[in-house]
Amino acid sequence: MFSKEESRRLREEFWISFGKSFPRKWVLYDTKLKGLSFKFYFDTKSALIALDLEDDLEKRITHWEKLISLKSILLADYIPEAIFEEEYFLDNEKEISRIYLPLNQKVSIHNKNSWGDVMVFFNKNMSLFEDFFETYREVIEA
Repeated sequence: MFSKEESRRLREEFWISFGKSFPRKWVLYDTKLKGLSFKFYFDTKSALIALDLEDDLEKRITHWEKLISLKSILLADYIPEAIFEEEYFLDNEKEISRIYLPLNQKVSIHNKNSWGDVMVFFNKNMSLFEDFFETYREVIEA
């Protein structure tokens, strides 16, 4: 069991190491579309990448419909295992829409032995996700 401080330090160390191992500027929150962001997620049980829609319901529905219209392209050409959830509840019970890809192996941010696999997974799949977004940005924001 790790103290909060030890856990915080390990998390910080992971993200610094990831940034040094794969130095590039990720889109993440800089999509230029309000309420649409990309996220890396890594905790003591899992890792995933996600595209989250967190805007007001009307805008969320509009963006979701556009992403659904591109679903077959995303699955065929970019991320075949992507999961689409129109109603996804965060730990704080906030409802969002999410497209995500979990890493299908047991990992923990507290276990440095799993860091390499997570970093490679993040780099490969977020790059594909961002390529998809940049290619179809005009459709999504129209």
